[in-house]
Amino acid sequence: MPRTVYSPHPRKRRLPDWVKAPLPKGEKFFRLKSLIHKHSLNTVCESASCPNIGECWSAGTLTVMILGDTCSRACRFCDVPTGNLQLPRREEPGEVADMLSKLNLGYAVITSVDRDDLPDGGASHWAETLRLVKKKCPGMKVEALIPDFKGETECIEKVCRAAPDVLAHNLETVPSLQGKVRPQCRYQWSLNTLNFARREFGLVTKSSLMLGLGEKKAEVIKTMRDLVNIGCDILALGQYLRPSLRHLEVVEYLHPEVFAEYKEIGESLGLSHVEAGPLVRSSYHAEKQVPLPK
Repeated sequence: MPRTVYSPHPRKRRLPDWVKAPLPKGEKFFRLKSLIHKHSLNTVCESASCPNIGECWSAGTLTVMILGDTCSRACRFCDVPTGNLQLPRREEPGEVADMLSKLNLGYAVITSVDRDDLPDGGASHWAETLRLVKKKCPGMKVEALIPDFKGETECIEKVCRAAPDVLAHNLETVPSLQGKVRPQCRYQWSLNTLNFARREFGLVTKSSLMLGLGEKKAEVIKTMRDLVNIGCDILALGQYLRPSLRHLEVVEYLHPEVFAEYKEIGESLGLSHVEAGPLVRSSYHAEKQVPLPK
């Protein structure tokens, strides 16, 4: 299949039709928004300017973001603020559990900013949040989309012992672009995080890649092989969209045909599920990728 792309002209900012998302609307959307703001909680949907916020919130699904709304790292693709870090709120784990218990969800995703300023990177806060959520929402599956904790296994272990149903961590891009895209991260830290969760705890593991940053097809396939080799189960592939002029430019917009091809390749390599498409993000349709409780 030919590599069909749309390369943005430097003076034109018109997006191809396949990366345009509908505007938020509907009763469920505004109910979710009200609950989130009432409990002073953060979501990656808002903080990272996710294009799927309308679709997901209207369907009653969301990704809660813990450990505050400010990150200790400054990845060049991400719209989450950095700097001016505050101590995590002790009440947050209980508030997250309370809010999720009111939504009657079958599946929820919890993520966080990176907190390299904390002694354990926020792992204890993570574990407490997961324990309380599972206690208050016994019929709900929980996906933990965690930082790399600089590859420190003691921190990763704290989260794994809280028994999320899925342990996710995003590679974000291919090895050759790691230093450009997320300079404070390491490709091997990410692989080690997923490998440890799978090898030591037998957890279902998941990762995500953004495409359109200048990666080559062979690099994407090699990265998928790396994930298969460490036992990763699920992969999400989506188009990188530039949040602002301060962020990395888009090198190319990949056509849906290209995403379909990558899905086929990834699953043929041994990934149990590849969610691929221009607007796919790591938590997009997450509830459909893992069997829900009966």
